[in-house]
Amino acid sequence: MNIEIKYIPAVLPIGNNIEIQTITVYIQNNIIAGINVKPDDFTDDKVFVNNEKKLLIPGLVNTHTHSYMSLFRNHADDLPFDEWFFKRILPLEDRLTGDDAYWGTMLSCIEMIGTGTTCFADMHMFPRRTIQAVHETGIRAVLARGLVGAYKDGKPDDGGRLREALEDIDFYKKQCNGGLITFFLAPHAIYTCEPEYLRYIAQAAQENDLGIHIHLSETQKEFDDCVRKHKMTPVELLESAGVFNVHTLAAHCVYVTENDINILCKHNVNVATNPVSNMKLGNGFAPITKLLSAGVNVSLGTDSAASNNSLNLFKELNALTLIHKGAEKNPTAINVKNGFKIATANGAKALSLDSLTGSIKIGMKADLAILNLDAPNFYPHNDIIAGLSYSATGTETETVIINGEVVMENREFKTIDTERVYYEVEQISNRLVN
Repeated sequence: MNIEIKYIPAVLPIGNNIEIQTITVYIQNNIIAGINVKPDDFTDDKVFVNNEKKLLIPGLVNTHTHSYMSLFRNHADDLPFDEWFFKRILPLEDRLTGDDAYWGTMLSCIEMIGTGTTCFADMHMFPRRTIQAVHETGIRAVLARGLVGAYKDGKPDDGGRLREALEDIDFYKKQCNGGLITFFLAPHAIYTCEPEYLRYIAQAAQENDLGIHIHLSETQKEFDDCVRKHKMTPVELLESAGVFNVHTLAAHCVYVTENDINILCKHNVNVATNPVSNMKLGNGFAPITKLLSAGVNVSLGTDSAASNNSLNLFKELNALTLIHKGAEKNPTAINVKNGFKIATANGAKALSLDSLTGSIKIGMKADLAILNLDAPNFYPHNDIIAGLSYSATGTETETVIINGEVVMENREFKTIDTERVYYEVEQISNRLVN
């Protein structure tokens, strides 16, 4: 579909900065083919005519979540991490079916698309079904089957999880002809994967040209137990296991030493910070300003709806740009422009997709959201970029385009039967939780 978005204020990359400029965008063959200058062979199939009360932004990039876990929203709250995870969430996961995961993922995609997210990184449990849901919605995603296990007698002892992960990749390429979904490998964490298994996964990632998505240094207990058991920090352990020899996306990194930060920087490890989830579970605040100052690429994630209760990345952006100001008693800790880049371009880089998405440039895939700023929380229209961090609720998202296809227009979803999804997840919740 060829789409023309006429005369609309847009958030554009200008050097290392971002600015708002009024532009016309031409989308052709799923890419941004022109900005202000119409391509010679362009004939529009659809036109969006806008005014100063609309804003075009690159789609947001959520770099850490577990989409199937939207089924557990508002279930296990106000609990310490270990009780939340081991006593409340894992028993529910043991009862899930593939169909449950499919509908939970569909629900997550509704929420993410509806609040301006066009790409996300997911750590999931169910082969095929997560792929099916994501493929049907038309959202861009980097999927990774969660891996838990050890390495014994010269082979992985993981219940076939790595085999399933590699079969997922092959299945998608053959059945769906590639496209919007790419893949990482996802060893869950150092406390669920033995060091030799982590080394094995790192080798498998190298051999298959895949990145790694892993939880890292999320809690004080994880950090302390690792030092006690291995005489190394979690970051040092992953380095010693060769995990950082491949492109790595490390979620959380709340408890890291100065040496850890140097290691992350040296190996170009990408950090996905999840401020709301970390606060809700009482895990503290990641040292984001230190990571940024050291040159680490920091991106933004929500974690799951079980530990965050929301997959709204605007809510996360608000938390990101506020909590570090308060924690460090520094009102300039993370400014609004850097915050927005963390939620977009940095996220694309963390997922190895920065040549495709994360910013509005000619040649990039058309992953865009149009916001309606005709809302009381955006009046008067002073500094709109500041408003994206401090005023936006996510509900301003009016239209979403992913890979050049309109997946939501005027709040109407084009690829998802929302009422069916809501019905199915209520039935699942009644069976699992109530």
